[in-house]
Amino acid sequence: QVQLVESGGGLVQAGGSLRLSCAASGRIFSINTMGWYRQAPGKQRELVAAISSGGNTNYADSVKGRFTISRDNAKNTVYLQMNSLKTEDTAVYYCRAEIRTTYLDAYWGQGTHVTVSS
Repeated sequence: QVQLVESGGGLVQAGGSLRLSCAASGRIFSINTMGWYRQAPGKQRELVAAISSGGNTNYADSVKGRFTISRDNAKNTVYLQMNSLKTEDTAVYYCRAEIRTTYLDAYWGQGTHVTVSS
C-alpha cells in the first residue's frame, strides 16, 4: 500500500511564502516523476510543477519565477517552495507521483489547502 502525505498548506497574505511537502511511503521500488497540481473552486485541476527522477523540472507559466519544485530521493519526498504568492494561487494543492511497486502507477495525495489573502 502506497501513501502520499502532504503538509505545509495554510493561510498567507499576498506576497508571502509557503513550502509544501509530500512524502511517499509504503512498498516502493522506485519513483519516477513527482509533481504538484492544484484545483481552485469551480476550476479544473491543473499542473503546477513537476520534477523527474533525474531532476528535470517544468512549470506552469503562471508560476514560473515564483515557485520552485525539488525532491529528496532518499526521503521519497517532493517539495514546492512558493514565493510572491498571489490571491489567484488560492487552491487545493495535490501531490502526484508515479511509483513502481509491482507495477508502475500514479498515486495522489489527499490535498492541502492554500489560501492567499489580499
